[in-house]
Amino acid sequence: MSLFDNILGRRQQEDEMKESGRLPPGQSLTQKFPVLTYGPIPKFNPETWDFRVFGDVENEMKWNWEEFQKLPTVTITTDIHCVTRWSKFDTTWTGVQFSHIAELVGMKDTTKHIIAHCDYGYTTNVPIEDMMRENVLLTYIYDGKPLEAEHGAPVRTLVPHLYFWKSAKFLRALEFSTVDKPGFWEVGGYHNYGDPFEEQRYSRRGFF
Repeated sequence: MSLFDNILGRRQQEDEMKESGRLPPGQSLTQKFPVLTYGPIPKFNPETWDFRVFGDVENEMKWNWEEFQKLPTVTITTDIHCVTRWSKFDTTWTGVQFSHIAELVGMKDTTKHIIAHCDYGYTTNVPIEDMMRENVLLTYIYDGKPLEAEHGAPVRTLVPHLYFWKSAKFLRALEFSTVDKPGFWEVGGYHNYGDPFEEQRYSRRGFF
């Protein structure tokens, strides 16, 4: 098959997926998994790594790497969509459901947003009703293998129904917050919510 045939076939598939409602507007399919990371990739040391939950909860908690891996997991298959206009279908992830974490720490009714805190001070914000969906994970296995460093190892959030910057790499803590706290990209001009099917990419011109 020629390169032209490959391109034509992909475009035909994209048109079919858009008509079916599966591919968001402005997106193109990819078979690869592009790497987009702002700043350096942190080094993972399983002896010193920890993950904590704090804020508007009954019991703040912390896990080391060994403890975290003992939490119950689920495996899901889902599509993901990047604000840079690529979409990847049928990706498979294994991790801890956020809803299980919320139950363990005793989330209060006053929680409105979850703020992901990551290495090097990166943060991003997601409304609590979005985080409580069954397919939102704290994931450390992709396609049956440990998550690679360039894709956010050892743990990242997975919020697949929003643009992929909301699935925070290099996760170190989750803050249960009574107020919204826009994070790195949101303050820089990206949309505060980020729905791919509404093309909520940017909130204003001239970001950064």
